[in-house]
Amino acid sequence: MVFSSMVFLCVFLPAAFCLHLLLPGMRAKNFLLVVASLVFYAYGEPIYVILLVASSAGNYILARLTGECPKIRKLTMTLAVVINLGLLVIFKYSGFLVETFNSVTGAGIPVPHVRMPIGISFFTFQALSYVIDVYRGDASVQKNFGKVLLYISFFPQLIAGPIVKYHDVEAEINNRKQTPEEIGKGIRRFIAGLSKKILIANTMGLVADNLFGAAATGITGPGAWLGAVSYMLQIYFDFSGYSDMAVGVSMMLNIDLPINFDSPYKALSIRDFWKRWHISLTKFFTKYVYIPLGGSRKGLFFTYLNTMIIFVISGIWHGANWTFLLWGILHGLLMVF
Repeated sequence: MVFSSMVFLCVFLPAAFCLHLLLPGMRAKNFLLVVASLVFYAYGEPIYVILLVASSAGNYILARLTGECPKIRKLTMTLAVVINLGLLVIFKYSGFLVETFNSVTGAGIPVPHVRMPIGISFFTFQALSYVIDVYRGDASVQKNFGKVLLYISFFPQLIAGPIVKYHDVEAEINNRKQTPEEIGKGIRRFIAGLSKKILIANTMGLVADNLFGAAATGITGPGAWLGAVSYMLQIYFDFSGYSDMAVGVSMMLNIDLPINFDSPYKALSIRDFWKRWHISLTKFFTKYVYIPLGGSRKGLFFTYLNTMIIFVISGIWHGANWTFLLWGILHGLLMVF
């Protein structure tokens, strides 16, 4: 189910919002949001909703063991990293890795055709951040599995982010109250995001698809630039629109999600761009990869090396393809320069 579909706009969202407004007590409201989130995901992924629940349960158990069993906390945190990244490798990268191995070695290993679950990159990173934060003492251990499941599966940010840390929404999960002011702000934010998606991104997408799909001999110089600019606008307004809709729906339910975009095409440098584009992903890699690697504390060479590692990972995270890897390397080199 996507935010711009008539099923979401005319059935799912009104029902979830009105029931959340009318139900008494936080336990009932949270139960409603868990059920709504699982229905939302199952609408597009009827099988993989089991994977979502299993991933949430596994990370819940590992987080409790990490927080409550000091003698094995390092082991359980390591298991969380291995299991979560292993899921990503299996579902997102297995085909790409086998194809690459075959092309380099000439081996004829059958390429696995594993369909990637929608949003797995987002909910896996979110679940992993919870366990790591418990290990570091940045988040308290949540003993109620339903609240952890709600945090990981919360439908506004489940498919396209932003990536949320548990301690950022813990207070609202435990206690929140919808107000007319917040509901109004949320509705306006949602409409703005929906307009970006429908009026700009979809329109630019039609132009880009037609030009990129045309024969190379039939495209003029201005036509090629029109295709490139159209694709640039499609990518931005599609992702930014979804992020605005996610923030808007969450505000309607009085759960604050972090802002994910801050006019990145107004950036004056590549560093400024990455402070504005997909902000939650940049913060995730900074906190959980760049700083543990040493950040900029070990001299200029390792600062550059760590920067390149971050952007290579970022490129691969966006897609299992050599073009994404090269895109990440390009941005890493620009940052280093």
